Formats: sequence, C-alpha cells, structure tokens
Amino acid sequence: MRFFVSLILLFSLACFCYGQEDSTYIKKHDEQIAIKVFTSKNYIYLNQELGEEVKFNYRPNNPPILGLGLSINNTIIDLSYGYGFKFMRNGEHGKTYAVDFQLHNYGQKFVIDLFIQKYKGFYLADEDNNNSLIALCPDLQVRQYGLYGHYVFNNKRFSYGAAFVQNKRQKISAGSFLLGGGVYLTKIQSDGSFVHKGKTTIRNMQFGISAGYAYTWVLGSKWFINGSSTVGINFGNEDAKTIGKGKIEVYPTFFPRISAGYNRSSWSLGMSYIGNIVFPSFSDKYNVSLNSGTAQITFTQRLNLSFLSKKDGTTKIPSLLVRP
Repeated sequence: MRFFVSLILLFSLACFCYGQEDSTYIKKHDEQIAIKVFTSKNYIYLNQELGEEVKFNYRPNNPPILGLGLSINNTIIDLSYGYGFKFMRNGEHGKTYAVDFQLHNYGQKFVIDLFIQKYKGFYLADEDNNNSLIALCPDLQVRQYGLYGHYVFNNKRFSYGAAFVQNKRQKISAGSFLLGGGVYLTKIQSDGSFVHKGKTTIRNMQFGISAGYAYTWVLGSKWFINGSSTVGINFGNEDAKTIGKGKIEVYPTFFPRISAGYNRSSWSLGMSYIGNIVFPSFSDKYNVSLNSGTAQITFTQRLNLSFLSKKDGTTKIPSLLVRP
C-alpha cells in the first residue's frame, strides 16, 4: 500500500508541470464553472482460456448510473455522484456487489489513471448467444488496484483534456506519442465456481512500461473524434512479497481510449470509452485476463462567473483535478 501511495504522490506532483500551449492548435474556454450531467457504466470482465477452444467469460450484473457533476476552473475540480439504474439489472443473472472508483486525470503533459475495483457476484456468460446465462457464480470475487501514467510528448499542440474532459477545444487535428507505465495488484478468489491450474485463488502483482500514440481528428469547427492506445510489457509474479525471490513472469497490457464530442461556445456533449486489459496469469494455453474500464456520455454546461476572477485574469480557485 505504501508503494501505491508513493506512486500517487509522484504522479500528482508531475501533473502540476505546465507549459505554454500553441493557441493555433488549442483554445482554452473562458468559463470558470461547468455543470455536468452524465450517464456512465463501470465494469470489470474476467476471461479465462484453457487451451485454444475452451473459454469462460465471467460478467458482473451491475447497471449504469446517472450522475450530476460540478467542475470549477475549466474542470480543474470535478466531483460527481451517481445513482444506479436498478431496473436495468437482469434479475436472472444474480446480484453483483461492486465498489468501483476510477480516476482519470488529463494534465497537459501527464495523464494518470487510478483503479480501485472490488466486485463480488458474477455470472458465466455465453459469448456466442448474446451473453446469455450459463451459470451463476455468487462466490466469485475480483479485486484490482491499478495506477497507470504516461507522458504526452506533443503537449503543446495536442490536448488530452480537449478530447476527454472538453475543458479545452482542439482547433487543428494533432497527435502525440506516449510513454509511461504502471503497477497492478490483483486478487481473484472463489469457493469453486472459478478454478485455474487447480487453484481457486490467484494473487498477482506486476509493473512495467508501455508506449503508444494518440490522435484527435477535428471535423469542422465543432466536432472531433479521438483515438489512442498504449501497449506494454509488465513483470511480476503471484504476490508482492515474492517479487525478486521467485520466478519473474512477463505479461502484456493494453490500454485503449476512444472519445467523440460536439462543442459550442457555452456547452458541449461528449462520449468516451476507456479500457484496460491486464493478464493476472499468462502462458501459451492457460490465460486469465481482466478487461476493465468505463463508458460515459456527458452533457456539460459552462457558466462564466466574473466574481471568481482576479483583475489579472487568473482564478481565485486552487488547481486540483479529481475526475471519476
């Protein structure tokens, strides 16, 4: 836990490193206050492969949520609360108890992603028959803690914030190479509904490096589409206590992001998907992967409150970003 806290503090300090952006490519909004209405779906899927033909897909039964958010100083502060659409929960698929907190911090030079996910209660899904129910797994538990960050090289002409927070507007299409890495701690356990290599529990810690590319296509003066992904190599084994003592395993990682949006002078509409694929167990024929992330639709109304600004144009609100 101390290791995670140290990494969070390190990445947080890095996010306060700002530089001059090219105003030809990026435009900052003048409004200090933004009210957001959103619907989102957080999830974590457990996939197991036993050979080339045997595959098991475990899914949670948690509905989307509807939320209201408040952003201050171009979404520098963003705290949101959501209420679940319980009527969208499929009664035949059992109950899922979930605590899912995801923080995605889009600074000018650095991007940080924090995952704290605890799920209990899954169902075994039939991928070939529209995710229909095969069996209930109320005893299956998945816990994943992850911290991921990367550096945006072309940060003067490309803005992640414009693509996923819409606190700025990308005026000209641009992209950037990305370089970073992360650390993940995973625990999967059951009373018997999940068995892998003769065990009902998997404990895994891994860390490594990744690289990728992001690009925003500007369509006219108001529309945009963004796509980005990073792939990486992690190193680790079953538990943090055995790092450096036992055999070091190699795991692949994949982190895709997609967003699209429409910007007006005082409001915006955005859609985004953020995924994260980690392998707690990886070999030629026996793999276990966790596919987690969030999909969100957001309407943002920006308000210009002049009393928040000083005479020199700076804000009276301190800079801090918290975005679930």
